[in-house]
Amino acid sequence: MIEYRIEGPGDIAAIHAVNARVFGQSAEAEVVDALRIASADFLSLMARKDGAIVGHILFTPATVERDDRRVVGMGLAPLAVVPEHQGEGIGSELVERGLEILRARACPFAVVLGHPGFYPRFGFERASLRGLTCQWEGIPDEAFMVLVLDPIVMAGVTGVARYRSEFDAVV
Repeated sequence: MIEYRIEGPGDIAAIHAVNARVFGQSAEAEVVDALRIASADFLSLMARKDGAIVGHILFTPATVERDDRRVVGMGLAPLAVVPEHQGEGIGSELVERGLEILRARACPFAVVLGHPGFYPRFGFERASLRGLTCQWEGIPDEAFMVLVLDPIVMAGVTGVARYRSEFDAVV
């Protein structure tokens, strides 16, 4: 059985280890640690199986800015599942549970820079279809996606979507 829950203080070291292992380097794990310290408004969920953390997902504030309008939503990154448990639906469950919490918190949107074959199943679409561009140059159009969670708040919102500056270290 897999347990899904919001991270607790005792999970931090294991979450760091999962991210370092999955991404094959410590950069993403260090960004997660920095985001945890820098942002009071984040959502970090983990999956535990047989006493070990096998998956993690993080949502942190992201903004869309254009002229004098600024809308704050969330950016999904990273999503990590240890290799021996990939393909078991753990990543999908983490995404679903995270989005459910964001909806309950009245978050207007979520952006993700990710695999175009994975995220559309949750309702993500190319951000460019909504008039949104990524802050980083050279990102393939199909890889930068948005999920509008509150169509009223997001009506007519276009512009540059920005993740927190801590991500600049790994992009």
